[in-house]
Amino acid sequence: MDNLIQNLEDAGCGLETIMEVCRLYENGRIKDAVKILRKHRCILMDRLHESQERVDCLDFLVRHMEKSNI
Repeated sequence: MDNLIQNLEDAGCGLETIMEVCRLYENGRIKDAVKILRKHRCILMDRLHESQERVDCLDFLVRHMEKSNI
């Protein structure tokens, strides 16, 4: 169980999610636990995409500024 908790912490899960996933896992409700993990993954992917958009904006700005300074 310690490995599961550590993995959930490493994945950025909050205490509430960790407790719920562990409870479901211990009760053999693996499909329900996986459903929660997939939802958390979607949230992380949304954040990743938002960050990528911000990086793209910065890249555009840097290129534009470099071209203007030539």
